[in-house]
Parts: sequence; structure tokens; C-alpha cells
Amino acid sequence: MRGDDLQTPMPAHEQPVLRLDGYREDRCSVTEFAAQIAAGAQAQRTDFAHSAPHGIPLYDCDALCNLLEDHETRAPLLAEWVHVLRDGAGVLVLQHAYGDTAPLDDATALFEAIIRDERAQGGAGADHFAQAGANDRIWNALEKLCLRAPELFARYYANAFVAAAADAWLGPHYQMTSQINVVRPGGAAQQAHRDYHLGFQTVDDAQRYPAHVHTMSPFLTLQGAVAHCDMPVESGPTKLLPYSQRYAPGYLAWRRDDFRAYFEAHCVQLPLAKGDALFFNPALFHAAGANRTADVARMANLLQISSAYGRAMESVDRIAMCAAIYPTLRDWVAQCRLSSVQFDAVISSCAEGYPFPTNLDRDPPLNGLAPPSQQTLLKQALAEAWPAERFIAALHQHAQRRETGAAGHGNGHA
Repeated sequence: MRGDDLQTPMPAHEQPVLRLDGYREDRCSVTEFAAQIAAGAQAQRTDFAHSAPHGIPLYDCDALCNLLEDHETRAPLLAEWVHVLRDGAGVLVLQHAYGDTAPLDDATALFEAIIRDERAQGGAGADHFAQAGANDRIWNALEKLCLRAPELFARYYANAFVAAAADAWLGPHYQMTSQINVVRPGGAAQQAHRDYHLGFQTVDDAQRYPAHVHTMSPFLTLQGAVAHCDMPVESGPTKLLPYSQRYAPGYLAWRRDDFRAYFEAHCVQLPLAKGDALFFNPALFHAAGANRTADVARMANLLQISSAYGRAMESVDRIAMCAAIYPTLRDWVAQCRLSSVQFDAVISSCAEGYPFPTNLDRDPPLNGLAPPSQQTLLKQALAEAWPAERFIAALHQHAQRRETGAAGHGNGHA
């Protein structure tokens, strides 16, 4: 399949009808839902996947790693992922995304220490779609990993496949956030749901958004999960309903008993190996499974990656993260320890790539349409080998220029 073929609009008879009066929960139809799922199964085409159990494409990263280094070979692969996430199964698995699992093992040990610390402080990481306390969860694991172990953070996020998946769905300047989820033996399953943004709204609120916003919402976020251990089906890896993201009113339908019954009757689970990464459209119906093992503590790093044009779910102190990781990156640049792809992957996971919003009186677009972003500043400092003190001072000056003040406002138009 050529990359340009993937841009062909869905046939008119397969497109969900956009209602001028919006979607309503009581108008959702399981019959129409099933028809969209069947149409998706017929529409999906893949060239790079080595197999597709239950329709879910599996990609062998060991065989595909050279494709990411060159734009001509990279573009068709990323275009195929977009096709799968948008029009096909809505989910894909990158097997051996972490060929070297040592960073995962080191991060697992650190995350387990954080869980012990937070438990000792009386914390209980609530779950959006399961009973509070049923799982161990670390909120804002991204920032906590970076501040506690900057070098480990750099090793962990210097991952070309994670960065490529984010770039495929969201484009440049995406915002990385993550949460650790641990489901211990006996841990109960979640209920079927869709994810952020509209998936986190009540029915009444979601019904207030026009139909085209329901179509837009999935394009603002990419959901992912990195397996920190081997996950046999008995350990409860995510239950998935392939092609279910195609049903446009699904943000209203997922709470209904008939849709949840359909999900439980037709959902599938795939075993994952340590180092595999699973990515899915946030509109896909899914739910963490029950852990029926006696000895597997199922740990996954749940990646929620946001478009530069959207609002991430978690607030992240990216100034502190940039300051913490800068000495490591400066040393690694001098030692040529990272490829350009790995280098960009680490910076994209740490620093803010989008230059807005800002105070344009203090932070004007001097050399283009936009002022420099945090990523631009970090790359300049590394390229010029600034001392850490100079970079940290510039980082805070950059933040101060972006703060609101009493100066006049304008939108750039006469």
C-alpha cells in the first residue's frame, strides 16, 4: 500500500452521519456499532505488519528499525500506522520496541520504590475506570522519573519507535505524559471505556459538544502502554475491541449496558512481552483486564501523548525536568552516545515543543512566525555546550518572558 493511498477518504456509505443537532446517548445503536466494526475489518490493509491476530497488526521492531532513519522509508510505515489507528483496528503492537530492556528493569525498580514511598505517605493512586486502590498507580511518572534519575530518563525515552508512533498520529511538538499502572494478582478488571478528552466527560457534557468535535477528539491524543514485564493473557493485558473507534457517537455509548455487553462478548486480549509497546486510538473501546495469575504483578507505563494543539491531562514541571536532564544530555552529546533520532526522542519527551501560549510583548517572534520554544532553547544550549548554570538561567528567563503581564494585548491582525 502506498502512503498516498492512506489519505483517500472513507467511502461515503461507511462514513458516520454528522448530525447538526449533535449526538445523543439514547440514539446510539449497537447494530450501527457492529456495522462500523465489520466495515473496518474489510478496510484495513497492511504491508509492514508480520501478522494480525484478531485484526490487530503486530510489527517486529527488530526488522523495521532501519526504516526510521530515512524519510523515504519512514513515511510509508508511519502512514500505515495512521491508517490502522484511524480506519482499521484502531490499535497496533510494536514488538521489541525496547530491544534492550535494561532501561525498563531499572525504571521498574525505581517505580516500585516510588510506590512504596507514596504508600508510606498514605497515598492511594485512584483509577479512572476501576475501584480506587484496586491497582497501584503513579501519577505523573514522567516527571518523577526525570527528577529522580535523569540519566535513566534519557535512556528510557531515547526510543525511536515510541517517538515515531507519536509523530505519526500527532505530528511534531507533541507533549509526553505517563502514568505507571500495576495490577497485582487478583486485581479486578476495568469497565469498558473510551479515553481523554471526551471520554472523561459526563454524558450530559459530552452531548453538548457538536458532532464534529466528537470526530476531532481522538486526533488530539495517542494512548500507549509499554510492557515492563511479560504479560500472558491470564495476567490481564488490556481488553480491546478492534475497529470500535470508527463509531462516531461512541463517546456517549460506552456507558450503556448494551454496548458494554457487546464489548465483553467481542473483546480480545493479546499477550505482550517485556519491551513491547501497544498504541491505540483513544476512541477505541478498551479496559484493563483482571489479573488471574498467582504471581505476576502486571506493570505498564501508560503513555498519554498529546498534540501540541490540545491540552494534556497532567500538569508537568518541564522547567525542572529540562534542568535535571541537561548535564546528562550535554555529556552524551560530547560522547556521541545518541543517534539524532534518539536525541530528538529524549528532548521531545522532556521539553515543551510548542511555543504558545506566550506573552508576545515580552516574547516576540523575532526570527519567524513564532518565538523559540523550550525545545529550541535546549537544542541551542546543547549545540553550543553551554554550562549548566547558563542554561538554567536562560530557561527561567524564557519562562518569565511567557508570563502574562500588564502590557497591551494583540492577536497579530490589523
